[in-house]
Amino acid sequence: VLGARAWLGRGLLLPRAARGLPTRRRGSSSRDKDRSATVSSSVPMPIGGKGSRTNCSPSVPQKVPNRLINEKSPYLLQHAYNPVDWYPWGQEAFDKARKENKPIFLSVGYSTCHWCHMMEEESFQNEEIGHLLNEDFVSVKVDREERPDVDKVYMTFVQATSSGGGWPMNVWLTPNLQPFVGGTYFPPEDGLTRVGFRTVLLRIREQWKQNKNTLLENSQRVTTALLARSEISMGDRQVPPSAATMNSRCFQQLDEGYDEEYGGFAEAPKFPTPVILNFLFSYWLSHRLTQDGSRAQQMALHTLKMMANGGIRDHVGQGFHRYSTDRQWHIPHFEKMLYDQAQLAVAYSQAFQISGDEFYSDVAKGILQYVARNLSHRSGGFYSAEDADSPPERGMRPREGAFYVWTVKEVQNLLPEPVLGATEPLTSGQLLMKHYGLTEAGNISPSQDPKGELQGQNVLTVRYSLELTAARFGLDVDAVRTLLNTGLEKLFQARKHRPKPHLDSKMLAAWNGLMVSGYAVTGAVLGQERLINYAINGAKFLKRHMFDVASGRLMRTCYAGPGGTVEHSNPPCWGFLEDYAFVVRGLLDLYEASQESSWLEWALRLQDTQDRLFWDSQGGGYFCSEAELGAGLPLRLKDDQDGAEPSANSVSAHNLLRMHGFTGHKDWMDKCVCLLTAFSERMRRVPVALPEMVRALSAHQQTLKQIVICGDPQAKDTKALLQCVHSIYIPNKVLILANGDPSSFLSRQLPFLSTLRRLEDRATAYVCEDQACSMPITEPCELRKLLHQ
Repeated sequence: VLGARAWLGRGLLLPRAARGLPTRRRGSSSRDKDRSATVSSSVPMPIGGKGSRTNCSPSVPQKVPNRLINEKSPYLLQHAYNPVDWYPWGQEAFDKARKENKPIFLSVGYSTCHWCHMMEEESFQNEEIGHLLNEDFVSVKVDREERPDVDKVYMTFVQATSSGGGWPMNVWLTPNLQPFVGGTYFPPEDGLTRVGFRTVLLRIREQWKQNKNTLLENSQRVTTALLARSEISMGDRQVPPSAATMNSRCFQQLDEGYDEEYGGFAEAPKFPTPVILNFLFSYWLSHRLTQDGSRAQQMALHTLKMMANGGIRDHVGQGFHRYSTDRQWHIPHFEKMLYDQAQLAVAYSQAFQISGDEFYSDVAKGILQYVARNLSHRSGGFYSAEDADSPPERGMRPREGAFYVWTVKEVQNLLPEPVLGATEPLTSGQLLMKHYGLTEAGNISPSQDPKGELQGQNVLTVRYSLELTAARFGLDVDAVRTLLNTGLEKLFQARKHRPKPHLDSKMLAAWNGLMVSGYAVTGAVLGQERLINYAINGAKFLKRHMFDVASGRLMRTCYAGPGGTVEHSNPPCWGFLEDYAFVVRGLLDLYEASQESSWLEWALRLQDTQDRLFWDSQGGGYFCSEAELGAGLPLRLKDDQDGAEPSANSVSAHNLLRMHGFTGHKDWMDKCVCLLTAFSERMRRVPVALPEMVRALSAHQQTLKQIVICGDPQAKDTKALLQCVHSIYIPNKVLILANGDPSSFLSRQLPFLSTLRRLEDRATAYVCEDQACSMPITEPCELRKLLHQ
C-alpha cells in the first residue's frame, strides 16, 4: 500500500490530521456519512455533507446521455449527462475491463452528497477529464444506498490505507475488482497540499502501463490483509463476554467524552447518535439506584434537549438536519435523512416515557409530522432524504441551507404586529428574533460559511427558555408560547414559496423498516392510533412493493414513479442484511403497537429468510450480503459498528431475543448467543463502537419479561392495560395479547398462554419470566407498580 501511495505523490491519502480534518472520533464510523474529505484549505469546511445541486435534471440537456440514463437511482441519473462513459456496477463493466486490460475507476456516492456534487461539477463534467477516463479506465458509478455491500468493501480499503473515509469515495480496482488506490474527494487540479484528480489519473495510467505487475501484487497483499483483519468469528470462544463489564466500560468511555455544557459526545462536528442515547437509557434503567445510572439519564436527556433547542432541529418545518458543524448544535449541515427521523422519534418518545416531560413528546410528534408531510409516498412508503442545497430564488445556483435560513428583514416584514401588554414597544417579529437568536448581521460565523453564501442569514436556535423570554418583556408564558407558534407558522407558510431542496424519492427497505418502528413506538407510547396507522401503511407498502412472495425475499429498493406509481429496477436489487434486520424490528414493534399477529407472523418468516441468506454457520453472526449477490467482491463483511444507523448484527441480536420471547423457539436464542460470542473481541476492544450490541448483550444476560394481556382487543379495559405497558420504559420485554383462542398463532407458539385466564371476566395482565407468571392483575395502577419494580 505504501508503495502505491508513494508513486501517486504526497497528499493523496494523507492521515486526516495532516489534511486539516478532524481525526476519527471514538464510536463513529464511515457509515455515519460524515467522513468526506474536503479540498486542501485552511478554511474549515463541512465534512461528509450531503448537499446536492438540487436540480436532478441533466446540466447540459443537449448532450447525448450515457448509459446511466437507463437507471432508476436518483444519484446515477444525476450523472447521466456527464461526458464520462459511466457504467453501473455489473458484469458488462467488469468484462470490458478484462477484455481491454484496463483498471476500473469506481466512484461511489449518493444523491444528496454535497462533495459528490462538487466533484461532479468540477471533474466529471469536464470534457478533458472525461476523455482521460474514457480512454484509460472503465468508469463505474455506484449509489451507496442501493449497494451498501460494494460501499462497505471498498470503504474498508480506503479507511485502512488512508486513516479516513467518506463520500464521494473514489477507488481504482484491478479488472478482478481488487482495490489498489483509493481516496475521497479530489479537486480537479493540484493544490498546495493535495494532488488534483487530473494528476491522479495521469499517474495511475502511467503506473498501470509500466508497473502493472507490482500493482497487482500489492493489491493481492492488501486484499489478503483486509480479509484477516475483517474476520469476525466465534473462534475458540464458547460464551459471550460479561454484560456487566461491557456495560461499565461502554458507559465510562461515553462519560469521558461527554460535553457537559451542550450535550453530545464530541467537539465538532456533532451527530445525533441515537444508538448512544438508547444505550444510556438502558444503562440508567439497570443502574437507576446508582450515581452512574442517574448520570446516564442526565446525559441522554440533556443531549436530546440541547439538540431540540439547537439549529440542528428545523424549528419552522420540524424534523432534524444531519449533523451540527459546531459544538453548540447551532449551524447544521442542512440535509434531512429518513433514518435520522426514524431513530430520533423513538429516542424522544423514550425520553418522554422516562421523564414525563411533554417537551420530548412534542419533539417526537413534530418529527413524524415532518415525515408525513415531506417524506411519505401516497402508498405508504417513505422517501430517503431531502437535500441540503436549494436555489435562494428560482434560476439561481443552489446554496447550502438556502431553504432554511432567514434575514432579520424577512422576519420583520412577515411579523410586524405589535405585541400587546409588553413592557416596551415590541412586534411579533422582534419577540421571535429575540427568542431564536436572530441578528441583523446574521448568526452564522464566517468559519462556518467558507463560501460566504450565508452572510446576513440566521439559523433559528432557542436562546432562552419561554419563562426567560416572557420575563424579559413582562408577558405571560402561555401568551409567549402562542405568539411564537403563530410566528413560526407564518414563517412556514412563507417558506413554501421558496424553491424546495431536491427530494431523493428512492425508497429503501431498511430505512422504511426504521420508520415503521418510529411511527409504531411513538404511536404506542403516546396512545395515538393515527401514528400507528402510518406504521401499518408503511408495513403494507413493504409487503406490497418490496417483498417477493415466491422467494420470500425482500427487495432493497423501489422508486417513486409518475402519478404516484411505484417503480422497480430490472433486475430487482435484492435486500441486504440491514433490510431484513430493520424490517423485522419494525414488524415486531408494530405487532406490540397494533396487536395484529399477522405482522408478527411475517416477521418470523423474514427472520427465517435472513438466517438462510446471511447466517455464518461456521463463525457465527450474519454477513452483510448474500454470497451470490456479492460474487466477485474481494471481501464478504460483517458490519461491526453502530453508527448513524445501528449495525444490522446488533439489531438482529435484539430481534432474536424478542423472537424467542414471542415463540419459545430455542434456535433463536442459540443464534443470539453465537452472534454475541462472535462479536466478543470487537466488544471487548471498543465497546463504545457497539453500544447497541452491548445493550443486546445485557438483555440476553438479564431475564426477558413476557407481559401478557388477556382480553378483548377492542375493550376499554384491555386498552387501558396495554396503554399502561406502553407508557413505561421497558426495553427488555415482549408484549403479548392473548384473546383466549387456543388456535391463535401465539397460543400455538406459547402453549402456556392457554392456561392464563381473565379474572372475573375483566382484562387481566400477567408478567412472566422463565415460564413463571405473576398473580393476575386487572388494575393499570397495580400493573404499573409491578413493572416499575
